[in-house]
Amino acid sequence: MSEVRKYDVCIIGGGITGTALGYFLCKLGKTSIAIFEKSYLSSGSTGRCAGGIRQQWSTRSNVRLAMRSVKLFERFKEDVGMDIEYKQGGYLVLSYSEEEAEQFEKNVKMQREEGLDVEILSPKQVSERYPYINTKGLVMATFCQTDGHANPHKAVIGYAQAIRRMGGHIYTHTEVKSIEVTNGKVTGVDTTAGYFACDIVVNASGPWSNEVSKLVGVDLLTESYRHQILVTEPLENFFPMMAISFSGNFYMRQTQHGQFILGQGDKDEKPGLNFNVTYKFEKELASKMVNIFPFLKNVRIIRHWSGMYNMSPDAQPIIGGSDLVKGYYYAVGYSGHGFMVAPAVGEALAELIVFGKTLHTDISYLDIKRFEGTVVEKEKNVV
Repeated sequence: MSEVRKYDVCIIGGGITGTALGYFLCKLGKTSIAIFEKSYLSSGSTGRCAGGIRQQWSTRSNVRLAMRSVKLFERFKEDVGMDIEYKQGGYLVLSYSEEEAEQFEKNVKMQREEGLDVEILSPKQVSERYPYINTKGLVMATFCQTDGHANPHKAVIGYAQAIRRMGGHIYTHTEVKSIEVTNGKVTGVDTTAGYFACDIVVNASGPWSNEVSKLVGVDLLTESYRHQILVTEPLENFFPMMAISFSGNFYMRQTQHGQFILGQGDKDEKPGLNFNVTYKFEKELASKMVNIFPFLKNVRIIRHWSGMYNMSPDAQPIIGGSDLVKGYYYAVGYSGHGFMVAPAVGEALAELIVFGKTLHTDISYLDIKRFEGTVVEKEKNVV
């Protein structure tokens, strides 16, 4: 008989959440871990995102979570050992709606109470500071210098290399086919590489979160929606920040190598896994962005791809441990901002697993129990 392979923790998903969690578990001494990724590392939502890292949110709890993540991103190269092209070039949040602008003023008051240094800028101030932006129709803007962006692929690779150095295991091109539950408790996972016994399973599968959760009979209330992104040819670096607008429905940043990454949401998008791309997206986004950022007029598009937003009912992540199945945990439903909060989530969930409580950041408000018959506060700052 072959020996049964056993780990303390099996993590499903090799994106930023799964690798961040694996890293922090190993840092806490729990190195008997395995990450299972059905494709290659960062092949899901992480590797398809724009890499933005912001702390300007409309809910106090999200601000705290993001601020902790920024502290961890600031130390990433030193702690994890990988240069992830992290740049704190700031986030310029542009509002084209009077109603939204009023909400922004409330947001900034709350953000400042949490210790975040945020500016409110008039259209004139935006024009003076960023003369290459057309401010027609702009009502106001906010700016936080400690926001920024990084390379998502390098972040995942950095965590993965650190996990392996500390003794954890990563199985790529290995799909979890079923999760074994005995007497209401997780006992193992069956994969395309065979069976692995374990005491804890963590669902960090991004777009496939609800499908994976149904393997243990738990509905996580998440749905996945396609979002498309395009990237341009490189220009000389002059655009340090991420520019984003919720009312204008866009975001854009320049990479270290000069390309511009641009994206927008589609209100008509239907739920479901869809990685196709459309000319309609290119046409709509290009027309809008050339108007706001005239320097893009003659810049060529060189690539266009799609990824998935795994959405929760209130556009905030669903993180915690199941009351229905002992040993089953989840960190899903990020609604488009998983990369930027993953370090803080990984740290907090690792602490919850090892110590039964969090030590740095409260994530109890993100448990799925918040949807049980109560009115929840929806995160408004999502494209």
